[in-house]
Amino acid sequence: MDKHWLKSYPEGVPHDVRPEQYSSLTQLLEESFRKNASRPFSVCMERWMSYGQLDNLSAALGAWLQSQGLEPGARVAIMLPNIPQFAVTMSAVLRAGYTCVNVNPLYTARELEHQLKDSGATTIVILENFAKTLEEVIDRTAVKNVVMASMGDLLGFMYGTWITFAVRHLAKMVPAFKIPLTNGRKVTPFNRAVAEGTAMQLRPSPQTLDSIAFLQYTGGTTGLSKGAVLTHRNIVSAILQAEAWFSPALKRLGDVSKTNSIAALPLYHIFALTLCLLAIRWGSHLTLIPNPRDFGKFIEVLKKRPFHLLPAVNTLFNALMQHPQFKSIDFSQLCLSQAGGMAASEGTARQWQHLTGCPMVEGWGMSETCAIGTNNIVTSKDFTGTIGLPLPGIEIAIKDDEGLDVAIGQPGEICIKGPNVMLGYYNQPAENESAFTPDRFMRTGDIGIMDFQGYTKIVDRKKDMILVSGFNVFPNELENVISLCPGVVECAAIGIPDEKQGEAIKVFVVKNDPTLSEDDVAKYCRQNLTGYKVPKYIEFRDDLPKTNVGKILRRELRSGK
Repeated sequence: MDKHWLKSYPEGVPHDVRPEQYSSLTQLLEESFRKNASRPFSVCMERWMSYGQLDNLSAALGAWLQSQGLEPGARVAIMLPNIPQFAVTMSAVLRAGYTCVNVNPLYTARELEHQLKDSGATTIVILENFAKTLEEVIDRTAVKNVVMASMGDLLGFMYGTWITFAVRHLAKMVPAFKIPLTNGRKVTPFNRAVAEGTAMQLRPSPQTLDSIAFLQYTGGTTGLSKGAVLTHRNIVSAILQAEAWFSPALKRLGDVSKTNSIAALPLYHIFALTLCLLAIRWGSHLTLIPNPRDFGKFIEVLKKRPFHLLPAVNTLFNALMQHPQFKSIDFSQLCLSQAGGMAASEGTARQWQHLTGCPMVEGWGMSETCAIGTNNIVTSKDFTGTIGLPLPGIEIAIKDDEGLDVAIGQPGEICIKGPNVMLGYYNQPAENESAFTPDRFMRTGDIGIMDFQGYTKIVDRKKDMILVSGFNVFPNELENVISLCPGVVECAAIGIPDEKQGEAIKVFVVKNDPTLSEDDVAKYCRQNLTGYKVPKYIEFRDDLPKTNVGKILRRELRSGK
């Protein structure tokens, strides 16, 4: 196909990537561990971990996992927040030759049971704070090994002991639990597993780029969560694609290994996971934020030292700006504010650039594509309202329902092909049949338009489209316009049944101006939207339902929550 977007690439950005320079993701990790042994890898609660420590700890835990008799490629669930144990566990699982299954720590029992059963995980590494949920479902899963982590495990003996005590007994964040030890199941404390593994030898695993590295479960915002099968090739490709695209933003540092990336988005999510692996490729370090919802503490961490890369979703950028201490942060060293995970609104982007001097750069990707797909140029100063250009090695096609390419400038389903795109969904043959076009482009479910420069604008998800009197109305467009209304913090638009129109538009608004009225919002909409796009109903709320990553859950609003 004609990759006309390549003409819009910044100078020096390659048109393709070469994942074959590595035999596996494991080789990339181990190469970085050795090369950067003395450099810092992460800081959490002001306790630092070096690459050398990450190397030793993950080798020990990997050796211990191998000693448990797991079969090659066994699925190991990781149910941890942004604490040092996450990177150690992820690296250990990969180095031992197994498959990582990232689990949202805030899952309900029903959600956890589905993911454990669907993936066939036989081992789980979990923070004790969430063990009560595991207790409820474990007997209905294949899990035989439970590695139980505590908050302070890797924070040093004295400080770590204090943190664990405080979390358990002062904050009371660890509900009482008792994991049933039936059918030979056993529970091993995280630090004990590492200590036992230290006396063992990690056996090299015969992995290739085509081995499975992750079962990355979709967010479930459009239905039952499915496991995207991501190979070592997929992940390595995504790391190299992100590196090629993001590096120009960090040129003023002189050395990307000096980059301090803020890990506030959960590492179990593909967006943050890919950027964590990019940091390892660079030999740079992460600032881990275990609880980004505590904005006071989050801001205190941001004030500790210069930071250079801040990935976030639109709602997180918004929430930070609403905090009274936001203006006390020094943004002078911030090189890239990377927005993804959901649509970035122009109102938020304008305000962020005004307050920080650093533009929000929007990108787009999915769990199925290792978070990589398209991105705006990272050195651009303007908010384009698009998701940008396809990254190196990626092809984007806009197709109709029959899988045929539409003309440039016409709407259709965004379809993607590239070395970062999943093999398919785990044990979902019917889903896989419909997920790909005959020419092996993956259907994304997003409706978009590509222009002559190669920039794509998402109109919306097929599922969320509102049909008003025969006219298609896309919630993203409404939300973007209404976000610019003075006094609006964020909003969400849905369609509700209507006898006359088929569907009517309802907008939920969070405001920071107590004088803002429904009439004010309606007047703004009438000034900025054609008649059939003006919402019939406007409801103010204190907040909107969101996933743990910050995506607004329109389906919950539709169900009356």
